[in-house]
Amino acid sequence: MSSTEFRNALGAFTTGVCLITVNDGESGSLALTANSFSSLSLDPPLVLWNIQNDSDCFREYTECAHFGISILCADQQALSGCYARKDNHRIVEDDFLSDSYGAPLLKRAVARFSCKLVQLVEAGDHHIVIGEVMAFDAHDESPLLFSRGSYDQLASRTD
Repeated sequence: MSSTEFRNALGAFTTGVCLITVNDGESGSLALTANSFSSLSLDPPLVLWNIQNDSDCFREYTECAHFGISILCADQQALSGCYARKDNHRIVEDDFLSDSYGAPLLKRAVARFSCKLVQLVEAGDHHIVIGEVMAFDAHDESPLLFSRGSYDQLASRTD
């Protein structure tokens, strides 16, 4: 099986884009772009996302007590690209606020989640990070989408 062809086939599944954020005692406040975010459970409220085992910020995200998730708005493609680059995870403070657990969250996002790390599951070349949602908010914004290696947005919204 070709890993490139497999990745391309997986890319046919359109996802939202989010920033996963953490405030690490050594490295400071960091953001990382992810599209692997998903709900896991309503009771208790659990979410998950995946981090690559060789990520340059693996320790910060797998040893933290709390982390944040901010779902990006349709016009925040530049933010996504910025924090998707290796060794470019230190946040621009003006774009963020801190939740009550010290994790950074985007000031403007489709939705924001404050999470407590509850479990790490080793899975191939990634770890699945499971978090319990401690607080959240949602806003009337259109989300940034990612499909087939490119950004996109909803053609129209029906409210």
